[in-house]
Amino acid sequence: MEKTNLFDSQNETPAWFLRQYWQKKPLIIRQAFPAYQSPLTPDELAGLACDETVESRLIIEKDAKTPWQVSHGPFTEDDFAQLPTSHWSLLVQGVDRLVPEAADLLDAFQFIPNWRIDDLMVSFSPPQGSVGAHTDSYDVFLLQVEGRRRWSIQIDPDPELVPDLDIKLLKQFTPQQSWVMEPGDLLYLPPGVAHHGVTLENSLTFSIGFLAPSKSQLIDQYVEERLFHLADEAQRYSDPDLKLQEHAGEISGDSLQKIQAIIRELSENEQHINHWFGRYTSESSDALPLEEITPPLSATAWQQAFQAADNLRRQGRAFFIAEDAAYRLFVEGQMFSLSVQQSEFAKLFTGQRDFHYAELAGYLSDPELLSLLTTLSNQGYCYFFDPLQ
Repeated sequence: MEKTNLFDSQNETPAWFLRQYWQKKPLIIRQAFPAYQSPLTPDELAGLACDETVESRLIIEKDAKTPWQVSHGPFTEDDFAQLPTSHWSLLVQGVDRLVPEAADLLDAFQFIPNWRIDDLMVSFSPPQGSVGAHTDSYDVFLLQVEGRRRWSIQIDPDPELVPDLDIKLLKQFTPQQSWVMEPGDLLYLPPGVAHHGVTLENSLTFSIGFLAPSKSQLIDQYVEERLFHLADEAQRYSDPDLKLQEHAGEISGDSLQKIQAIIRELSENEQHINHWFGRYTSESSDALPLEEITPPLSATAWQQAFQAADNLRRQGRAFFIAEDAAYRLFVEGQMFSLSVQQSEFAKLFTGQRDFHYAELAGYLSDPELLSLLTTLSNQGYCYFFDPLQ
């Protein structure tokens, strides 16, 4: 897929969007992707939902055991055969990690840092299909790919939810704006904006969601890792300089300073935090469909295979952090140290997914980079492909 410039006028640029709309207010872009063709059919989407490794949901508004019945995959053909003719939606998460061609769509959103992108969710609905009026705690772009869907939004809704449902639906929803979206139309919604989509005909909608971890999630994940490294029971509170206290019931300032120093160990080392975050955010939330090379290729054999294939694809999440004396490359939770002289490779490798041999040939004369690419390929994070298939 060729890269698409969503903002193609002099005044409407990525910087304009970030300044005027990002995390501020909704924006609809008519015909943002006028020629986009879905890389999978509704039947293929249903096939993904039958896979036990894939996160999927069926939401039925009517004609089920309960209103707004939610079922989680994997599903069977019988499950789909028993669905009503309307008022339901199938949602499949992480399609960008399951269908390589679907991941290409994310390249159009690189005016947002790659690490902020969570995943591509694809939903299919027959007429009147919906997931109800709700809010999200993260930014989302909604691309209409097939069929038409009416979207209604409300700014600053009442957060009260309908009780006793398996999904979080707003008890009160008063539409303030509505649009009928045609194939190729794109709707941006910042966090907290209530939205309700209802399909008018068989419809495929692609949702590009962005990471917005809560502060408690970040702290919990970081502390968990640090505790793993501080698990030595021999490292305990100690006070060989203990002084006689006037009051036995007092927690002294000296004692509190020791406790504060122990707690500060968790957060004072900025490099620890940076490296943890690189590993944490680069690791996909679900398993990638990896195919390891068995037996592993040597660096020489890998380079020869790449030269013959001419096309290499990186899959999964990959980012870099620039430090004063080094670059840290993160690939699916793994960290690799690169020199400043190897920084251009880090920028190229994390900035695109597909590579021709000529693009990387200059880097392959560096034994460290050749070894790195060979290792990632042997692990399944890079693979050769035929663009015509």
